Amino acid sequence: MTDFKDILIKYMEELDCSSKELADSSGLSAATISRYRSGERIPDVESDNLKQLIYGIVKLAQKRNLSSINDITVHSDFLRFLPDISADFSILQANLNTLFTMLSINTSEFARFLNYDASYISRIKSGERQPADPELFLVNTALFVTKRYTKKTDLSILANLFDCSLEELREEKTYLSLLKHWLQTKHTNTDKEQQSLSHFLQKLDEFNLDDYIRVIHFNELKVPTAPFQFPGSKNYFGLKEMMNSELDFLKATILSKSQEDVIMYSDMPIEEMAKDSDFPKKWMFGMACMLKKGLHLHQIHQIDRPFAEMMLGLESWIPMYMTGQISPYYLKESTGQTFMHLLKVSGAAALQGEAIYGHHTQGRYYLTKHKTEISYYKEMAELLLKKASPLMEIFRGNAAIPYHAFLQADAKTSGKRYHILSALPLQTLNSSLLEDILNQNQINKEDAQKIKTYIDKKSAQIQQILSHDMITEEFPILSKEEFSRFPIALPLSDIFYEKNIYYTWEMYKQHLESTLNYEKTHQNYCIKQNQQSAFRNIQIRIHEKKWVLVSKNRTPAIHFLIRHPKMRNAFENMIIPIVEF
Repeated sequence: MTDFKDILIKYMEELDCSSKELADSSGLSAATISRYRSGERIPDVESDNLKQLIYGIVKLAQKRNLSSINDITVHSDFLRFLPDISADFSILQANLNTLFTMLSINTSEFARFLNYDASYISRIKSGERQPADPELFLVNTALFVTKRYTKKTDLSILANLFDCSLEELREEKTYLSLLKHWLQTKHTNTDKEQQSLSHFLQKLDEFNLDDYIRVIHFNELKVPTAPFQFPGSKNYFGLKEMMNSELDFLKATILSKSQEDVIMYSDMPIEEMAKDSDFPKKWMFGMACMLKKGLHLHQIHQIDRPFAEMMLGLESWIPMYMTGQISPYYLKESTGQTFMHLLKVSGAAALQGEAIYGHHTQGRYYLTKHKTEISYYKEMAELLLKKASPLMEIFRGNAAIPYHAFLQADAKTSGKRYHILSALPLQTLNSSLLEDILNQNQINKEDAQKIKTYIDKKSAQIQQILSHDMITEEFPILSKEEFSRFPIALPLSDIFYEKNIYYTWEMYKQHLESTLNYEKTHQNYCIKQNQQSAFRNIQIRIHEKKWVLVSKNRTPAIHFLIRHPKMRNAFENMIIPIVEF
């Protein structure tokens, strides 16, 4: 399919000119010409860049006596491959909604600038209305954003969105041009990495361990002790039999008397196995039985695979992570893309498999119950575990002491922090309002004192960080209607306190006001208000370039401390998904 860059390349070939020659002739930078040639950028229909590009091409054509290349033909050729905003307003509408979400744009303020009624803007955003002059709407939208959003935090968000440098956006003309181009260009929903990370977080946010236990009847599971009848060893071939070998390994492990830890590793393709409608259910049930038996699992994840596939794998582990019986690891060194391996060892069985990369359906898998072979594979698994690094540290209530020690020690270390919260920050809650909230919820004295002590410690930690570094906290601002539908509770997962302690509407407004005042009186503290909530049951704390802490407030209260660079970078650069109330 021909596009703008193909027409440009065609003209450059006809003119036999380099990017530098065209840059000199047009007055555009060599970098701009390079971006047009690669398809990374296209000029706006009415932009000076397009006029300069056409001028430069025609000027070179005149020097080479190519009369067939003139203003009219070049402009006509390019125009056919530049987006017409009035032809498909849905593109601008979708991008406008993304922009509102990313920058937390206030609809009323935006409407005033464009001289529209706020309700009409809302209908434009929802797709119910289209402005009479889409081109003018586009220009005015771009002007509003470039004038209103000039802080470094805003520009950083946009630089990531536009795939450009922060420095480019500091020049007003470039900022305006890039924004207009982005607004009228159709984008994929988001790249696979963004989608998979958002989906993982939404699953974590929604997951309720109590509900899960009820659904799978975990508490009713009875782990049988009858021996699993199959030969001392067995070979399996192909993808279907590989899935059977996994289930047979679980059966052998569950039905044995052994209480030894289990070590598991596989770099086999997860997406292929997930396509089978029955296997994931049977595998999950087998894993639940193994955990019900009380076995501890050392799971070595293979994350040297596409990010989306890696997150799909981690997503399936959410329920099991919640039990606290799993220690996740990863291998720093790449295992390469020639051979694929599988190694799973328990006290009762060992499963080993191998295949050529890209040809897993022709793989061979071997399951054994022979003691000498189990001993051999166990030694192999333990050596592999020694080469692995923790993928994340998981803290539940029984690990409160090391968790609090980590938070205390980290407060002394340098680095910017960014917090994505589902409720207002606790360090901005004054003692008298806290007392009122606790009394309103009829919290007993012992619990009340525990909560007060914790909030005092947290406030001191925040103050310590602010003494040497910046903290930005992002949280939703709710209307009275939204608050009545989804009331906010104190976020107390740091002390693993899962009882909901709710605000009244008046208490919520008081806490919000004290938070806004806290920002004014603390130089290194910055808040980012959202019109909607990203999550309702989790919060994300990011210590730039060091770690990400994903905390689930309840069912259960649990914390995932992630240091792995690939995952950490994904969190640092992600676009926060929005939950509509």
